[in-house]
Amino acid sequence: MASSGEGNILVLGLGNLLWADEGFGVRAVQMLHSQWCFSPRVNLVDGGTQGFNLLGIIQSAQRLIVFDAIDYGLPPGSLKVLRNEQVPRFMGSKKLSLHQTGFQDVLGVAALTGGLPDELVLIGVQPESIDDYGGSLRPLVKAQLPPALAIALDYLRAWGGVEQARHEALAADDYLLPASLDMLAYEAGR
Repeated sequence: MASSGEGNILVLGLGNLLWADEGFGVRAVQMLHSQWCFSPRVNLVDGGTQGFNLLGIIQSAQRLIVFDAIDYGLPPGSLKVLRNEQVPRFMGSKKLSLHQTGFQDVLGVAALTGGLPDELVLIGVQPESIDDYGGSLRPLVKAQLPPALAIALDYLRAWGGVEQARHEALAADDYLLPASLDMLAYEAGR
C-alpha cells in the first residue's frame, strides 16, 4: 500500500440496485458515505451501470477504489481484493463484472489514453443471486459490506483521504442516492 500523498482519490460503486446482489458496489459506496467524512480530494460516486460515461472521472483520479459484484467462481459471499495489474483492463479479456458493459473495457481505454490511475483497488464480492428483479442484497453478500468498507478505509487512510467517522446523520440533500433508494427504505418497500 502506498503512503499518503496528493492527488485525487475516486471511490466508485458499480452495480444495479434492481438486481439483488448486483447492487453490492452501490450499497458499499452509499454506506461508506453515510458513515465517514473524507478529505475534499476524495470523490465518492455511485457509478451504477454507466460504463464509458465513467471514463472522464476515472482518468482524473490518481487513485481508484472500486466496489463491485464480481463472478470470481467462488462460494457466494466471498470477498476478494485485486490490485493494480491484477485487475483485467483490456478489451476482449474475460469479463469479471456482471454488467452488460465490462468495466475492464473502461479501464482499458483509460490505460490506452494514458489516464489510468496510478493505483487501482477492486473490492469484489461473489454474488449469490442477481436474477431477483427488485430484490435486495442477500444476507451472505450484505454481511460483506462492513469487511469491504474496512479494506477501503485502510487504503483511504494510507492515502490520506479519511477525515473522521461521521457522528451526525446526513442532511436530506447530502445523501449519495435518493432517500427512496436507501437500503432500509428500499427493502421496506418491497
